[in-house]
Amino acid sequence: MGNAQQTGSPLPPVAHLFVALQLMSNKFPSALLRSLIQEHGIEDQAFIDTHERGAQVTSVRLNPKKRITKFDQAELVPWCADGRYLAERPSFIADPLFHAGCYYVQEASSMFLEQILKHTCDLESNLLVLDLCAAPGGKSTLIASLINDQSLLVSNEIIKSRVPVLSDNLTKWGTSNCVVTNNDPRDFNRLDGYFDVMVVDAPCSGSGMFRKDPMAINEWSENNVQLCSERQQRILANACPALAQGGVLIYSTCSYSKKENEDIADWLCDTYGLKTIRIPLDASWGIEETESDKHRCFGYRFYPHQIKGEGFFITCFQKTEGDVKHAESSKALRINASDESILKRWIHEPDHTIHPAKDGYCFIAPQFLADVRHLQSRLYVKKSGVYAGKIVGKDLVPDQELAQSLLLSPNIQRAELDEEQALMYLRKDTLELDGLPTGWTLMCYQDFGLGWAKVLPNRINNYYPREMRILKEF
Repeated sequence: MGNAQQTGSPLPPVAHLFVALQLMSNKFPSALLRSLIQEHGIEDQAFIDTHERGAQVTSVRLNPKKRITKFDQAELVPWCADGRYLAERPSFIADPLFHAGCYYVQEASSMFLEQILKHTCDLESNLLVLDLCAAPGGKSTLIASLINDQSLLVSNEIIKSRVPVLSDNLTKWGTSNCVVTNNDPRDFNRLDGYFDVMVVDAPCSGSGMFRKDPMAINEWSENNVQLCSERQQRILANACPALAQGGVLIYSTCSYSKKENEDIADWLCDTYGLKTIRIPLDASWGIEETESDKHRCFGYRFYPHQIKGEGFFITCFQKTEGDVKHAESSKALRINASDESILKRWIHEPDHTIHPAKDGYCFIAPQFLADVRHLQSRLYVKKSGVYAGKIVGKDLVPDQELAQSLLLSPNIQRAELDEEQALMYLRKDTLELDGLPTGWTLMCYQDFGLGWAKVLPNRINNYYPREMRILKEF
């Protein structure tokens, strides 16, 4: 290169562009930048400019079962029916509707999972779906919104400390056809051919999040990319046997690195004989379709200078070999008739099975009972169905899961709070509400359940979970 400059010879176009982009950015890793130029044709100065500006794109996804009008005027995310772009980032923690599970704050690029599910699966059929690396719950709540009530979602998180936030987000979403597990991917070897759909949003080097999290740049290295690629292969190798013949595997990362994306797709085809699936795109979306080197596997890259979202990669396959095994039928356990009578009064769908859980009971749709038992015999299940609470004397001490569940009976006593009162409740402050009958009362905001309070003759006890309370003052 030095000789070329000395003799006045022009630099090769790619080299010239690389030097120019290096001069524009002192932060973006040069090795990663070089690979994007050489392997993926990134030749747009806007790519670097977008990262240097660090502009934030805020997007949310609405809960179709808890409809609100709050974002009716917001711009639509084109590949997600319930996705919305917000003109500015509000204080979500100060919005009771956020705590009620009426919407989820999610990066727009990852909402493309909806397009893949709609194209690869019959969402009207009864599916067993695994979200393998599920915390904090963005993809799980999206899946829960798309599958029908006869389908079952298993949301797994390997890191124990991240399981509570996953469970809380699914609780807020309100659906009862979800199971939360805390297992290593290798544990799913016990479920050969079990799942119809498997979503693996794999841990990665995180380069796609550089704009959103500039500190991630300091943690990026080629060595870390290699380590992530090896870890991704281990995760997939452990989990793939659990996918049924004909099942769909959806793999994604928030990395730009080919070694974590297209190369993994080729490895999957080499190892498991998977068949790539092509997803139709609208050219106006700005999503880049790629093909892997060896097997021409289709992948989809999201670049922040071309779409309103962060860096993202996703690909999908159909499994052409393997087993098809599902749980056999299972009978409900007999419970105390008095307890059953108490519990049934709390829900509007009395056909749900009452199942012992923790120190109380949970509600499970009868068609899932065999699957839940099957999963409990092989995995560490943290949540299944909707935990109702425990019976004390002749009354139910209702749980937060029941408060936010779509199963809850409309006949349960409710108290409608204004915004200030709702925020007080969510901080676990003392509430003073006049004229309420004594007993368990669902605290609501705009008719959406927030949690429980116990109204006594001289005070109101706030039962909002301490670990979920708002700590910030407004």
